[in-house]
Amino acid sequence: MAISAQMVKELREKTGAGMMDCKKALTETNGDMEAAIDFLREKGIAKAAKKSDRIAAEGTTYILTEGNEAVIIEVNSETDFVAKNEGFQILVKELAAHLLANKPASVEEAAGQTMDNGATVESHINAAVAKIGEKISLRRFEILTKGDNDAFGAYLHMGGRIGVLTLVEGSTDADAAKDVSMHIAALAPKYVSRDQVSAEEIEREREVLTQQALNEGKPENIVAKMVEGRIGKFYEDICVVDQSFVKNPDVKVGQFVESKGGKIKSFVRYEVGEGIEKRVDNFAEEVMNQVNKG
Repeated sequence: MAISAQMVKELREKTGAGMMDCKKALTETNGDMEAAIDFLREKGIAKAAKKSDRIAAEGTTYILTEGNEAVIIEVNSETDFVAKNEGFQILVKELAAHLLANKPASVEEAAGQTMDNGATVESHINAAVAKIGEKISLRRFEILTKGDNDAFGAYLHMGGRIGVLTLVEGSTDADAAKDVSMHIAALAPKYVSRDQVSAEEIEREREVLTQQALNEGKPENIVAKMVEGRIGKFYEDICVVDQSFVKNPDVKVGQFVESKGGKIKSFVRYEVGEGIEKRVDNFAEEVMNQVNKG
């Protein structure tokens, strides 16, 4: 498979490895990005694989809670300027209120629903597009329901660049739940606890760590023990209850929540534009094209 410059660039962004190392890794793995990341990690070239895509699209996240129900949403715009526009902010709040009241199963289902003003959600967004002058889209949402003895932790970071909604069971301490959401915003864990991590993901990590240790020249008889120690660190990186609490690193997040009589049931973390590829304008090239046309 031909290895393109774009592929090399993407691997560099995800691993921090040098251009030639990235090209070699992609060549060795026949262009498989995930395998190339593993290849670099096994060689000790990439210390930590950055799996998340570059943040590109603009917009905001927003959280609305009403009694025992809450919704977290992400609405995208083309520019950060429009995301701060009052009309855009009003639209986001209207969409959140509609979603919480009507509970569609998907963005597609939501698009066809009728809002209080008689317009469909899709038409209402399109009207805002016509008025504001930029493409706007409801990208995703999630609705959580809690019991009377539970708490929501709602936190918006940097005015909505990151939104986290956490559900804590067995405790009505909303401030503690919000502290957990602030932690999740900062450290971006993938799971609540170890039992949510798939056997496939752990096995893949174990294989990478084993090869890494062998490539470091460690004796085979101690590699297995080393790998298990590093697997424990891997869990700390991805499971929120195993992480050191940002407000008090002496305790784990799970211990902090237990001290409040609760347990983390679930969380949703949205970061604006994560995973969306945005067109990058080369203005110098654009100007030269115009000059040459002239």
